[in-house]
Order: sequence, then structure tokens, then C-alpha cells
Amino acid sequence: MTTSMTIAQAAAATGLSVHTLRYYERIGLLDPVERRDNSHRRYTQEDLNWIGFLLKLKSTGLPVRAMLRYAELRRLGNSMESVTERKAILLDHTLSVQHTLAELQSNLAALHHKIALYGEMEKEAMAQSAPAPRKSGRKTALSDPRTDAAAMQPAGAN
Repeated sequence: MTTSMTIAQAAAATGLSVHTLRYYERIGLLDPVERRDNSHRRYTQEDLNWIGFLLKLKSTGLPVRAMLRYAELRRLGNSMESVTERKAILLDHTLSVQHTLAELQSNLAALHHKIALYGEMEKEAMAQSAPAPRKSGRKTALSDPRTDAAAMQPAGAN
């Protein structure tokens, strides 16, 4: 016996809303889901596997139109034409995802470079803003000649 779950359970398991599951069925991304005598949908593990694959396609940017075509071909079975076209859809999409990944890697490298550059600039700025070590007996911009002179006179000379 195959276990099945309600639409609420399927929504929780997939991360989709109940509304989205109904919508996917209505537009044809999902095959009509089995229903019980009370007309409540019952999702099987196979349904959840298919939804999981659709979510992968969606998250990698495959347009809904292409997902619909893929679902239609899947329903046609494993004829040579269906299998070949599904494979072509996935190959084309794989190339697109690889291109996107390469672009993202390049962008990420630029961000890392810029972050490292700003780290070096912070080090330089901290080194320039740090006060120079004070040498004894040397007057600094903060010293006052009036008090410095008084401090250098012997005691009782006032």
C-alpha cells in the first residue's frame, strides 16, 4: 500500500502553499492528483518527487513555459521523441545555468578583490592616523612653551 498525504501535508513537505499546489495542477505542471471519495487530494511520494524536480527547475531559472512543455512531454511517456526533447530542454537549461554560475563566480571574485582592497586601505588609514611614538625631551605640537620653560627651571627659582 502506498502512503499518501493531504494537500496541507504536501504543502508542508514541499515548502509550497496549498494555493500554489492547486495552481500547478490547474495549469498542467502537476498531473491531476488522486482524490478520495470526499474529493480531497491525496499526494503520493511520486507526486512529491516530481514537485521537488519542478522546484529545482524553477530555482535554476527555467521559465514556466519550458516547465510546462517538459511536463507535457513527460505525460506522453518514454517515446524516442519525448525523451529526446526532454533531454534537449535539460541540456539547454544546463548550459544556461553553467553560464550563470560562471558569471556569478566572476562577480564573486570581483567582490572578494574589492573587500581585500578595502581591508588594505583600512590598515593604511589606521597606520597614518596612529600617533607617532613620543621621544623624551622632544617638544611636540601639543607642548606649551610657557609651561615647558617653567618645568625646566630649578625649584625655588620663581
